[in-house]
Amino acid sequence: MTALQPRPSTSWTEQVFSREQARAAGWTDAEVRSRLASGSWTALRRGLYCATADLDGATAGRRLHLELLALQRHLDRPTAAFSHRTAAQLTGITTFGAGDGEHRLVDPTRWRSGADYRMTRAELPVGDLARRGPFTVTSAARTLVDLCRELDELDAVATLDRALLRGQVTREALDLAVQRARFVRGTPLARRAVERSNGRSESWLESAWRVRHLAAGLPEPELQVEIWAGGRLVKVLDGYLRAQAIGFETDGKIKFTDPYGGRDPAEVLWAEKRAEDAVRALGIRVVRPTMVDIGSGWAAFEARVAREVAAPVPALQPFTAVQRDIGRLRPPTSRG
Repeated sequence: MTALQPRPSTSWTEQVFSREQARAAGWTDAEVRSRLASGSWTALRRGLYCATADLDGATAGRRLHLELLALQRHLDRPTAAFSHRTAAQLTGITTFGAGDGEHRLVDPTRWRSGADYRMTRAELPVGDLARRGPFTVTSAARTLVDLCRELDELDAVATLDRALLRGQVTREALDLAVQRARFVRGTPLARRAVERSNGRSESWLESAWRVRHLAAGLPEPELQVEIWAGGRLVKVLDGYLRAQAIGFETDGKIKFTDPYGGRDPAEVLWAEKRAEDAVRALGIRVVRPTMVDIGSGWAAFEARVAREVAAPVPALQPFTAVQRDIGRLRPPTSRG
């Protein structure tokens, strides 16, 4: 343990130690209280400590690991697994929607809750479990289905889309997880989110637009469609209605105010304008749903799209529309 030994720890898991370990290393109860009072040690849980210097020097991810390791040792439930948003954090699954700040666990035989954690009693088949370092977590599919039973529909579908896009889960695994949870409260919500998910969507806004678009009974769009003309790629449309020659672009404001890769915002805006002009010159109508359109402005936006769908298709110049097999990863944002 870093706090107890004169040499550095060989493993970060040794940075969390118990009162019993401190005593075994020669520290008296008075000395333990003194270290805690001085701020040299931090109590992560009752009787479980970490050197404050180790906490202060840890990344946000490592600090979370230390806190969860202390919680795991505090609960002392070998049958429990971290679940929901906590499992997502441990396995690198991007989640959308605001969390409640609680660490979440599942145990097959008991429930328990504390100030910042909640352990739910639920079945845990072996196929629903995975290991991440010292932690037992729910599998990716189980984690996502558990999340979708509680998330808002748009956030649920966007979370699934992101995991499918990144290859963290398969649709077959999601279908199996939904089937296993068929008698669990909230599973109909999760099933609907799984049915509406599509790994081609590349952002929260794309997912949310697609869900609302289909729920309105509008024609189903192809996703990630390359528009080729004159032997060159003109643009990749987020959505495309082939029969109506209508393209959809769902770029959030952040693409132009703070583009990733260190690109200049003005250059990004100019390139986007040139590409859209080129698409329009082919006769393709372009519609850009925004965050407001997906929210409070949906009724007006839906009516606008319905008018575009019903309108005659304009004269088109020669071009080829090719749907990509898969989407392309973008840096994740909260909602963009």
